Amino acid sequence: MIRLQMDALLKWKDSPRRKPLILRGVRQVGKTWLIREFGRLAYSDVAYFNFESNRALVERFSSGLDPHRLLIELGVIRGAAIQPRSTLVVFDEIQACGDAITSLKYFHEAAPEYHIVCAGSLLGIELARPASYPVGKVDLMTLRPMTFQEFLLASGEEALVDHLNQEVTRPEPLSALFAERLRSHLKMYYVTGGMPEAVSVWLESKDVQQLDTVQRTILDLYELDFAKYAPTPDIPKLSLIWRSTPSQLAKENGKFVYGLLREGARARTFEDAITWLQSAGLVHKVSKIEKPSVPLRGYVRGSYFKLYGVDVGLVRQLAGLSAGSIIEEGELYQGFRGTMAESFCLQELVALIDDTPFYWASANQAEVDFVAPIGDTIVPIEAKAATNARSRSLTEYRRRYHPRVAVKASQLDLGYADGVLNCPLYLLWMLPRLLDSAR
Repeated sequence: MIRLQMDALLKWKDSPRRKPLILRGVRQVGKTWLIREFGRLAYSDVAYFNFESNRALVERFSSGLDPHRLLIELGVIRGAAIQPRSTLVVFDEIQACGDAITSLKYFHEAAPEYHIVCAGSLLGIELARPASYPVGKVDLMTLRPMTFQEFLLASGEEALVDHLNQEVTRPEPLSALFAERLRSHLKMYYVTGGMPEAVSVWLESKDVQQLDTVQRTILDLYELDFAKYAPTPDIPKLSLIWRSTPSQLAKENGKFVYGLLREGARARTFEDAITWLQSAGLVHKVSKIEKPSVPLRGYVRGSYFKLYGVDVGLVRQLAGLSAGSIIEEGELYQGFRGTMAESFCLQELVALIDDTPFYWASANQAEVDFVAPIGDTIVPIEAKAATNARSRSLTEYRRRYHPRVAVKASQLDLGYADGVLNCPLYLLWMLPRLLDSAR
């Protein structure tokens, strides 16, 4: 598979200001594969160490954090010396060893000639603990589920992706042939999502049962992580929140309602559990802003927010929505189409801006799905499942705030008129370019 994050890793390798790198990402998102592939392509040697499968490594780091001693001992453990610059040192599942995370400070200060990449499934939890986080001494990178563009590449559509990247320079409709191919792939992406194993199993087997099994296994692993890493009092709360995300989004306004978790539930009871899920990278908390001004985070008001899952395919699986209902657009899917479109749009936006966007609402009058900083512009974005061109909420937002460009992400053809960019959902990865050309 082609992961676009490889370019960022190659830039990190050649950077004169390179520090030990922490690659964050949820379980099964492909961190280990990407790092090993990076090592194979860019280094003559890879020294791989896993702190979950080899507990003896933890003892090495608990004995002291001198980097040169550690490098000698790690070389003995693997049976070959670790060389500066030519060996990529990989610390996998590093969240299992807080001392190893702390040691990165000393690798940066005393042994900067060694190239070190670390990965872990729940690093967000560990890094939230100030005692172990080497502030200013590491580079951070986040690996997310495969984007739709990466899904197209994995599906053998390299020529189509190259054509779009080279030829689509203006917001003008695509040929009907290309548009239909992209719609078909998008529908399948809703089914598979972007978890690499799920995509791989589908492309190799075209067997929905095998795909469902992979996705259910990933969901089970996440819930096992609740029991393994979360504070004991929060474990049942985490499961309640996690399993409720599809039904919360499927409501008319999608706002998270604690009372749907259990009767009489209050924010103070569940806030810590939501924060844990956020830190673990398993949900995106999209908060309401009162107005679209910089910095957007400074205009978050009240306790209104929406929770989205990390991957649209896992959202489908968690909702119990069959692949067939999406492919055939059956009756069961009709009430969930908007949720899938929003979840997909959010997933693509997070990959684009490397952060979580916000949403805007005005009393009961209007609500815009997403407000995101893209380039030097704050962009309002409405996500629609069909070709309905009307959006009273976007009209109200434009009347109040006069954005240079507003975006409707839907099944409409690509186009631009009167300050509104119609961007098909399947072209969201090209949004920065399209916004620049929409004048």
